[in-house]
Amino acid sequence: MKILVAVKRVVDYAVKVRVRPDRTGVETANIKMSMNPFCEIAVEEALRLREAGAAAEVVAATVGPAQSADTLRTALAMGADRAVHVLHDPDPARPFLPLAVAKILRAVALQEKPSLVILGKQAIDDDCNQTGQMLAGLLQWPQGTFASKVILDTEKQKATVEQEVDGGIETICLDLPAVITTDLRLNQPRYATLPNIMKAKSKVIKKIAPEDLGVDIRSDMEVIEVNEPPKRKAGVILSSVDELLDKLKNEARVL
Repeated sequence: MKILVAVKRVVDYAVKVRVRPDRTGVETANIKMSMNPFCEIAVEEALRLREAGAAAEVVAATVGPAQSADTLRTALAMGADRAVHVLHDPDPARPFLPLAVAKILRAVALQEKPSLVILGKQAIDDDCNQTGQMLAGLLQWPQGTFASKVILDTEKQKATVEQEVDGGIETICLDLPAVITTDLRLNQPRYATLPNIMKAKSKVIKKIAPEDLGVDIRSDMEVIEVNEPPKRKAGVILSSVDELLDKLKNEARVL
């Protein structure tokens, strides 16, 4: 059984995001980039399933510029067996939409023929939370989103997925092949050790272009301008409830 894991290169979660001076997008030059945290959880879950004997191979895949190979090397250092890199240089004015990513991952999945595709539920840069669902729709595979627990039954070719909902825990059963997106509480990703980082340098990264997959990735959306959110006004400490009610009524006009 093979597991395909999609990963994304994003601005590191600890970096304060800044808008470019020309307001065409977010500043990424000389900025620390890393693997999307939810993608790390997806890689970790795939590795745990392989270690439990439920899978024989873990393949990492990404779509992005040449620098995205560093993200794939991280996945390989964590323990992935090999990687697929679909090269695409982003255009800030024409953002790479989740549907285009899903189309590319569909083509990769059809080539690799995995029994399970695992993705992070969302990326911390655009927070779209759409790629996994779109991929499942394009493949016409069952999907389990926001997974907090995953159990594979290789004999019955089924996956049991638990996800947190407002009323508690919802459990669903999926026929394989399937698509699963990972939530924050699914696991704690491992750190890549130095020996594994060195081993990752010799692992195979297959590089292909979207055109080789027969996928049209032209964007229908154009970014006109990007601005930082307005700064919030300083709070005010009030001396009494009467003063609060007065301000809500006469200044905020919400009463």
